[in-house]
Amino acid sequence: MTYPIERVATLIGAQRQGNTEAHISFVLTDSRSLCFPEETLFFALRSNRNDGHNYIPELYRRGVRCFVVEEVPERAAELFGDANFLCVSSTRQALQQLAQRHREAFDIPIVGITGSNGKTMVKEWLYQLLSPQMVVTRSPRSYNSQIGVPLSVWLLNSHSQLGVFESGISQKGEMQALHDIIKPTIAVLTNIGSAHEENFSTPEEKCREKLRLFEGAEVMVYNADDALVTHVLNETNNGGQHLAWSTKSPDVAMFVTKIDKQPTHTTIHYIYKGGEPASYSLPFIDEASVCNSIICATVCRYLGLDANTIGERISKLEPVAMRLEVKEGLNGCTLINDSYNSDINSLDIALDFMNRRPDHNGQQRTLVLSDILQSGLPDAELYREVSSLVEQRGVQKFIGIGPKICANKGCIALAEQHFFASVEEFIRSSVFKGLHNEVVLLKGARSFGFDQLTELMVKKVHETTLEVNLNAMVDNLNYYRAMMHPNTKLVCMIKADGYGAGAVEIAKTLQDHRADYLAVAVADEGATLRRNGITSNIMIMNPEMTAFKTMFDYDLEPEVYSFRLLEALIKAAEKEGITGFPVHIKLDTGMHRLGFDPEKDVPRLIERLHNQNALIPKSVFSHFVGSDADQFDDFSQQQFERFDMGSKMLQAAFEHHILRHIDNSAGIEHFPQRQLDMCRLGLGLYGINPRNNAIINNVSTLRTTILQLREVKAGDTVGYSRRGTIDHDSVIAAIPIGYADGLNRRLGNRNGYCLVNNQQAEYVGNICMDVAMIDVTGIDCHEGDSVEIFGDNLPVTVLSDALQTIPYEVLTGISNRVNRVYFQD
Repeated sequence: MTYPIERVATLIGAQRQGNTEAHISFVLTDSRSLCFPEETLFFALRSNRNDGHNYIPELYRRGVRCFVVEEVPERAAELFGDANFLCVSSTRQALQQLAQRHREAFDIPIVGITGSNGKTMVKEWLYQLLSPQMVVTRSPRSYNSQIGVPLSVWLLNSHSQLGVFESGISQKGEMQALHDIIKPTIAVLTNIGSAHEENFSTPEEKCREKLRLFEGAEVMVYNADDALVTHVLNETNNGGQHLAWSTKSPDVAMFVTKIDKQPTHTTIHYIYKGGEPASYSLPFIDEASVCNSIICATVCRYLGLDANTIGERISKLEPVAMRLEVKEGLNGCTLINDSYNSDINSLDIALDFMNRRPDHNGQQRTLVLSDILQSGLPDAELYREVSSLVEQRGVQKFIGIGPKICANKGCIALAEQHFFASVEEFIRSSVFKGLHNEVVLLKGARSFGFDQLTELMVKKVHETTLEVNLNAMVDNLNYYRAMMHPNTKLVCMIKADGYGAGAVEIAKTLQDHRADYLAVAVADEGATLRRNGITSNIMIMNPEMTAFKTMFDYDLEPEVYSFRLLEALIKAAEKEGITGFPVHIKLDTGMHRLGFDPEKDVPRLIERLHNQNALIPKSVFSHFVGSDADQFDDFSQQQFERFDMGSKMLQAAFEHHILRHIDNSAGIEHFPQRQLDMCRLGLGLYGINPRNNAIINNVSTLRTTILQLREVKAGDTVGYSRRGTIDHDSVIAAIPIGYADGLNRRLGNRNGYCLVNNQQAEYVGNICMDVAMIDVTGIDCHEGDSVEIFGDNLPVTVLSDALQTIPYEVLTGISNRVNRVYFQD
């Protein structure tokens, strides 16, 4: 849908400066995601760490002419002559208000979903169940925040027959704005769990906040067996129809009479509104899926689907893989796998992700796309829109799969394009065999079998993988940014190959989220980043004298900690004819590892730096010995006093501003008054709070699979040297991970455990080089089942505590032969 700019100004109550005619189809809050500038309205959002107003000149150069601002830029008429500025008191509230007014234009059923868990699964399953008969507009991925909800609701268009939107909150007072935007006719609560509990005084307060979404809804879907939810709902008396479900009470609308779990599926028997008994079979057995399926069946019955149709469609429900994965492919290719579904909105998000990745060794961008189903658009219009998207997002090769996309190939304007009726035909083609040195985005509806492509194109590795959650890492970045002073810069530590997570992909994400500096250990690590398209400032923490040429060639900024290193670096730079090469001065304030003495060495250091022009000090820093422990606070104070004295002396000696930094992850939180010009974020970036070893947002999950199960009699032994004596008849599983992969041998002989189907399984006997054995007695498991070594359900700190070491050692010890899989929710 399109709005004239004057209509937008009226809807959000803005004062307009500029009179250029424009029609708005797209709203933008992130300058990096610009696609159609002429039809885009940019909201210049402000936060503690960023200000969207700073990106107006760049967006104007790229063709954007319409901006919602809190302040009109200086000399706007001179610098942005044909731009429209809509001035408001709050750009965030204006975005929400525009979405609210847009929502009011639609008299269709709108499902609003909230809850601690399961929101995305319920949303996606409702889409799978209802899209065969109506056009469903839903939240992309997990767009459920104060910004994500208005962006989602904006997607409603003239073809929409049903809206399904998530709403997520983390603190009191957030739900009212989301309710006013969504205005659900059908409000759904999945559950009330422990997430964000720390931001509410009581579980009742959190429940009450979530249930604000129910205000004014015609229908309310919830679990009547949850006493807290029922109590709060009865207290609020919203007046809508209670469409509750229960396994205990026959007095509710959806009475679940029996749940029959089988090894591969679950059969749910129910009575809806006192009618005939009915049932459906769900192809999942976990408790969360069962509860979410009951919610979906309840909503579908309310919307008019009969029991037989629901049963048929639920039996075909697909897993909800809401993660966009990045994997290493064959023939120099990088695979971006986003093939859980195919629709125009998720396609745009995936294309944006691919387009924002830095070039890697000249890889061209290739899209493999299946037919887009249930879009509500005429095919020709749909694929013309696809063509515009792929052109704007920098796709160079287009591969279409499916009868509809083949029939409309004339709508695709790319120079290089190929079309195939099926995945099988594509696999047999020379085009598939010729994929080489490309970034390949796989975007296909599940029914087209894109899993075959992934299987064939992924570089084969053994079955142990390290899954790296890029969203979680960004959340950790923002967690620490929220504690920092707005003008304090941040150095993100990605040495030791990104603490074992893989420095290249981590660096790409950090660069995309505007980290001020990246830091690696040695020059070769920095050169690898540069060769993979990283343009951010890179600091070298342990420069080697044999690597000066590499640092000069790749613009890598070394720390300097001794006069010997300083003299060698000056000599090497002068030989290359280099002047003003940035370096970072390290002071030893008590660690006694590396660094200049603040009292004895700094005067001589200043004199030497003044008597040359090859190098220029960019920053001066030091390390706290124990910022993670209160017991060292007195010593930390002494360290800071020494650093303050030495660093200020250095600053005063130069006209340019030299950045000062001493706080690390623990220091950011523990010593906020010492954040200075910059801080260094290390372990905290990877989700571990060094102050208490608590997990912030887990980034890395190490998984493997069960290779074989065998029954072992009491008295027998398992593994080398007969260390693993079995004291009762047991079931032992072999898993393909060993000390060559980074699984420490000291965890063997029941000194540690992993998780199989979320149950603890101890390591039995000695851990081998490539294989370990675990005791799965009493655990319902099969060959091929997943095993979690550490991750979301088994924190890495459990392993480090068992090994009497630190999480750093466990994370950095994961071998390079373990495949890294990167994903974004």
